[in-house]
Amino acid sequence: MEKLFEKTVNSQEIYKGRVFTVSRDDVELSNGYKTIREVVHHNGGVVIAAEEDGKVLMVRQFRYPAKEILYELPAGKLDKQGEEILDAAKRELEEETGHTAQNWESLGFIWTSPGFCTEKLYLFKASNLSCSHQHLDEGEVLEYVEIDKNEVFQMIKNGKINDSKTICALMRAYKL
Repeated sequence: MEKLFEKTVNSQEIYKGRVFTVSRDDVELSNGYKTIREVVHHNGGVVIAAEEDGKVLMVRQFRYPAKEILYELPAGKLDKQGEEILDAAKRELEEETGHTAQNWESLGFIWTSPGFCTEKLYLFKASNLSCSHQHLDEGEVLEYVEIDKNEVFQMIKNGKINDSKTICALMRAYKL
């Protein structure tokens, strides 16, 4: 067995929800030690850093686990296994902000919490925007805002923006 690799000996699904499942896995470490890993399985999602004329499209929404309203880039989960990632990004940008984009650039991906979760978020930069119409998912309540790019970075610096996916996507989009 390769050094550092962990071999799954047994896996049991212990929870199945709408957004994720949880498994309890028996694993063997490369040194022979046996242990348990609890894993949250998630289909992943997309995050879009969309900018036009120095303004970044963002959303404000109440995040129940955080119990506060957060500033975030438009983002969302992949609807189903196998959904084309760029199609999901285009869908989420229009759903949440009412905009479409002509230019799309992949910014790679991030693991949100690889210590216990399989969620992989694909990051994009979108530009040359056109106004369409916002059509939120059922049960989704958010406010779309346009914020000057320099102000967005000031908001990160002073702790007004603390959403990790937003910070990561902006850092890659603007090569900071």
